[in-house]
Amino acid sequence: MEKEKMDDKWNGSFYDSKIDYVSTLGKGVIEWLKPQLGERIMDLGCGTGELANEISASGASVLGMDLSSSMIETAKQKFPHLSFQVADGETFHTSAPYDAVFSNAALHWMKRPKQVIRSVRKALREGGRFVAEFGGKGNVQTIVKATEETLAARGVSSIGEKNPWYFPSIGEYATLLEQEGFHVAQAIHFARPTTLTDGEEGLKNWLHCFSNNFFADFSLKEKESAWDEIIEKCRPSLYRQGIWVADYWRIRITAIKLRHNTNIPNRLKFKSQRPDGTL
Repeated sequence: MEKEKMDDKWNGSFYDSKIDYVSTLGKGVIEWLKPQLGERIMDLGCGTGELANEISASGASVLGMDLSSSMIETAKQKFPHLSFQVADGETFHTSAPYDAVFSNAALHWMKRPKQVIRSVRKALREGGRFVAEFGGKGNVQTIVKATEETLAARGVSSIGEKNPWYFPSIGEYATLLEQEGFHVAQAIHFARPTTLTDGEEGLKNWLHCFSNNFFADFSLKEKESAWDEIIEKCRPSLYRQGIWVADYWRIRITAIKLRHNTNIPNRLKFKSQRPDGTL
């Protein structure tokens, strides 16, 4: 599916009312960013601007960037004191360097990671930092499996091509960063079981917001029938005492832009948490 068509399916108001936990959980990434007074910081994949606004409280100058015009319009309405623009995370350009590029829950929607990393590097000053959190290997694997099984039962072909997500291992992504001129200062891969809002409706809300690529050719009736089947497939694993808890796995990284041809010792700090959250 073309990116323009994907963009049309985002709804900023629905996202804020039903999927607001994405921004809430992303506040922990700001602790890694450590924004400072006077810094220029870009929020890449800013959504409706909640975290851009949090970052700006430090006194940093923040630009929010997102592919979705609906998300950007909502962000502008909510936070008129901040700057936002529609742009593609894989190909964006900036006129002046930034001290940091921040991203939460967005990079896994960008299926050309090398192009994203190159664009980020060009946007940063020498020594600037790239701080991000996104879906890693194993993220929402129960939901993905149920979706693929449901589509296969309906005779849908090329299911893998419909998957809109890129969920790398920590080694895969760290290697890409190093190849593109970054030092990976810190990186962790951890389980984050995530409670979906609205109780019984939680997984349906999630599917409504995030699964449209899989069902682009379905009528609304066909789509809702498929969602019902996915929900029942996931219920034994993800439904607990009236609450849906999605099987999220996240990667969080801090990477520093190096000068070209700079060699440094390999001092990557890799941590992988067990499903119970312990290291």
